[in-house]
Amino acid sequence: MGRATDRRVVLRVDLDAADGRTLTRRPDTLAAEEPLEIRVGAAGPARRRPLAVTMRTPGADLDLALGFLLTEGLIRSADDVSTAQLCAGAETPNTYNVVDVALAPGVPEPAVEASRQFLTTSACGVCGKESIEAVRTRSRYEVAGDPLTVAAELLAELPQRLRAGQQGFDRTGGLHAAGLFTGDGDLVVLREDVGRHNAVDKVVGWAVRERRLPLAGHVLLVSGRASFELTQKAWMAGVPLLAAVSAPSTLAVDLAAEAGLTLVGFLRGRTMNVYAAPHRVTG
Repeated sequence: MGRATDRRVVLRVDLDAADGRTLTRRPDTLAAEEPLEIRVGAAGPARRRPLAVTMRTPGADLDLALGFLLTEGLIRSADDVSTAQLCAGAETPNTYNVVDVALAPGVPEPAVEASRQFLTTSACGVCGKESIEAVRTRSRYEVAGDPLTVAAELLAELPQRLRAGQQGFDRTGGLHAAGLFTGDGDLVVLREDVGRHNAVDKVVGWAVRERRLPLAGHVLLVSGRASFELTQKAWMAGVPLLAAVSAPSTLAVDLAAEAGLTLVGFLRGRTMNVYAAPHRVTG
């Protein structure tokens, strides 16, 4: 498996140095970015077929694959998976950038062209109604009736709690984070990745392995913006409240409203915007 960080020599330019502009060469720690191929197929000796390739930061790769399959509606729980293992690709030396997932007997294999059907829209709104309807028909969990309520005072503290656990960001400044919290504000699991969607998939995949789905009564906090895709993943995992430190997209708001999922954006300091299902955020 590749490393989550790596070192590169950079030219450091300091325009405010005491003795005038200085140029120095020094090592810098960067977030690693490598491709991960997800292969899926029937259990047994049959060869699994490539389903998708995502650029990710190595680490928690099995969780990433399981979370991706769950949030794309290809599996429903850990019971739908016979085995999931990290295996070597064709590269030399081996980088272990392939996850091989064997489905349990009776679980339908994804269509050959399934990777072209994944809902990874950037929320431009062109196909908004069709995209929302597709997610609604695939989600197993109804989150609208989840009784979770969270005090605004507590929500305001969560970004700081998330930031305190972002060890990869401390080293690189280049990783997104997703954190799952209880309704009382306790951090359950945190994952980092160069991709916002990958960080969420790693959290959801952890929940799949731990048989914690649906994630009723929990808050999912992301360190960036709330896109349609992240809202989709939260709904597919049964999360009733998604919060982001930055802005949501229009289609993310529409999807959250359709699901009855509370969507909070611009969660910074002592202020926040509640875009959908505001009844869960109490004074």
